[in-house]
Amino acid sequence: MRVAGGLVGARGVPASLSRRAPRGRPGPAVPVASRRRSGARGGRKGGGAMLAAQARRVACAVSGGVDSAVAALLLRRRGYQVTGVFMKNWDPLDEQGACSVDRDCEDAYRVCQKLDIPFHQVSYVKEYWNEVFSDLLKEYELGRTPNPDILCNKHIKFNYFLHYAMDNLGADAIATGHYARTSLEDEEVFQQKHTKGPQKLFRNRFEVRNTVKLLQGADLFKDQTFFLSQISQDALKKTIFPLGDLTKTFVKKIAAEHDLHHVLKKKESMGVCFIGERNFENFLLEYLEPQPGNFVSIEDKKVMGRHKGWFLFTIGQRARLAGLKDAWFVVDKDVSTGDVFVAPSRDHPALYRELLRTNRVHWIAEEPPAELVREKMMECHFRFRHQMALVPCVLTLNQDGSVWVTLVKPARAITPGQFAVFYKGDECLGSGKILRMGPSVYTLQQGKNREESPKKEEIDKIEPAT
Repeated sequence: MRVAGGLVGARGVPASLSRRAPRGRPGPAVPVASRRRSGARGGRKGGGAMLAAQARRVACAVSGGVDSAVAALLLRRRGYQVTGVFMKNWDPLDEQGACSVDRDCEDAYRVCQKLDIPFHQVSYVKEYWNEVFSDLLKEYELGRTPNPDILCNKHIKFNYFLHYAMDNLGADAIATGHYARTSLEDEEVFQQKHTKGPQKLFRNRFEVRNTVKLLQGADLFKDQTFFLSQISQDALKKTIFPLGDLTKTFVKKIAAEHDLHHVLKKKESMGVCFIGERNFENFLLEYLEPQPGNFVSIEDKKVMGRHKGWFLFTIGQRARLAGLKDAWFVVDKDVSTGDVFVAPSRDHPALYRELLRTNRVHWIAEEPPAELVREKMMECHFRFRHQMALVPCVLTLNQDGSVWVTLVKPARAITPGQFAVFYKGDECLGSGKILRMGPSVYTLQQGKNREESPKKEEIDKIEPAT
């Protein structure tokens, strides 16, 4: 196989991957509900429309899962020339333990066989290591908890894959199996100009921009705009999300009707792909030196036990303390001393905060929103974990492009290193990495108690003992 062209071999995958795979058995037509909200796309087209669609080339990322398989199927049913591309981002030979990348590649290849579309595999192992995994290790060393999935989308799928699809495969658009939508219809995506080369740090203020909005998927439980909140405007303009208007239940139904059972029965992919089923603590200790320290009670500063490194713990997780049956939870960390502070309750007030600050925010459509520029403040909603309920907040813009986020009510386990993702209605506005946090509810309560409880000597001066 040609390595220079970005193709590498995979266990059990034939050498003719870049050629059209054998024709699979055609399945029944996709149900009407899979069509987009604005028309009959995906159903029967007129002769001219069908010819126009056949001229459109789409590179669809295929992961070996059911979502990307159905995304490729729907694109095929719309009449586009679809090419499946599997991205290998992690080399399982680099570390101990099991990684499912080869099995996933085989499953993706079988999907392309079934759909009768070409299959390509491209390796981004080096790029992933340099731009995602190295950042992850640095963040843990700083005491923060990173989100590699957001960075993978930003740097790999919607950057390297986008340019590979356009420049090497001659694609007119890319597609993924994310549950998300944009403000463009397919035909509008094909009309967008692809920008080659790196983006400029500053854009022309006088440039007329027809910006594209990133919108939540119809299935709000599966909505994945959280993971797409750092992708560029140029990438969004050239991306189709075929599953944006569908529910997960309906996607599974489509897969079953088209005999994609080998991906339908796979377990849902949750968590970081390269960790797999391994113990997370053991995995991190393969790359970071142990930094022993103490578990310290947030209430009385009593040492509760020892740990191997502050980077092994994140805010809100349970800390398993030797000899204690009761559950204690991580509420804070001090990198300078190695102390991990814990509290004896899952809902301890030390876990709740209502103020945080991000780094420079990446705004998807407006940089930043006009209301925020004009008023210096803006009401919206945010989340810092996928699938957590959206929280009302007020943003305050700083001169360096960062924002202070003030919550309407305190939220549990706000975590430095995670991304604060902002929403207005069903639009995902963008995100910024959480760098600083305001005082916890517990700290504020302690300060208030001290203010309301004068020292005994002061009381004696006011009311002498009789």
